Amino acid sequence: MMLSHSLRRASRAPWFTSLVTVLLLVVMLVAGAVGYDGFLSPQVMLNLLIDNAFLLVVAIGMSFVILSGGIDLSVGSVLALTTMVSAYLLQSWHWPPLLVIAAVLAMGAAFGAAMGAMIHYFKLQAFIVTLAGMFLARGLCYLISINSITIDEPLFVAMSQTRLELAGLFISPSVVIALAMLALAIWMAHCTRFGRAVYAIGGSESSALLMGLPVGRTKILVYAFSGLCAALAGVLFSFYMLSGYGLHAQGVELDAIAAVVIGGTLLTGGYGYVAGTLTGVLILGVIQTLIAFDGSLSSWWTKIFIGALLFVFCVAQRVISLGALRGKPVASAKAAPAGA
Repeated sequence: MMLSHSLRRASRAPWFTSLVTVLLLVVMLVAGAVGYDGFLSPQVMLNLLIDNAFLLVVAIGMSFVILSGGIDLSVGSVLALTTMVSAYLLQSWHWPPLLVIAAVLAMGAAFGAAMGAMIHYFKLQAFIVTLAGMFLARGLCYLISINSITIDEPLFVAMSQTRLELAGLFISPSVVIALAMLALAIWMAHCTRFGRAVYAIGGSESSALLMGLPVGRTKILVYAFSGLCAALAGVLFSFYMLSGYGLHAQGVELDAIAAVVIGGTLLTGGYGYVAGTLTGVLILGVIQTLIAFDGSLSSWWTKIFIGALLFVFCVAQRVISLGALRGKPVASAKAAPAGA
């Protein structure tokens, strides 16, 4: 009886979906190890990070947007635009690579800040504004070129080919950059005023206003940060593909949202842990790896499994939301993640 009561209470806690995500990742890894030889080899696990470093960076920015109660559908298009602008500036205008990287990062942050300003000052739905941003950024790609632009700049080629070795294993520089961004994002979310404001706005924007928090500035910064992360992911994707193309990263915005939700962040905002986003990205990577090891399943099964997981986690989030409405312990934990 007490165990059942404890489970019901735990299911309504904000950390419950994050715990379920970790347990699910462990189960999937064990299942892969049982079913396929070499599945748990260290290099295979590191390859999950190598192949999904750009997705992790996009999902980090998306985490802040969803925590604030918003959504950003433009990140995949901003990523593609970044690859196109980078390739064009490098190959046609012959800009120095570091200047190109700085320029596209500034472009991504400015693009996101502009959407955030429209959302706040014109009281527009984030879905509509970022949907418009998605079409705008993708369309700008084709103004530059309708074809793929190959990147042969030495620094980009070096970043693509460099392997950081340790004890016979290796990772790419993109993994180091992605993990550094994750560490920065965790610090921002849980150790700064900005992070506390993000959680407060996601919990209740009207309450945040009454508390005197800078709601407008915070929302603009959240979308600027998401744009910056999308642009940085575009740079990493340029390292990975060595090309710019308007069709790059189609659907990445949906993968990022899926990773954030599966990682335990509530779509309604105010609850979640940025570190959980890494777990969500790894789960998506493990699904792809399991299908690759099997060899008999179509890659489309990845989308089917992700869709099924999203249904499960949306139901879990609904349970948590109902618990909050009924005044269960989750209500008292509303601001807890900010100081975690």
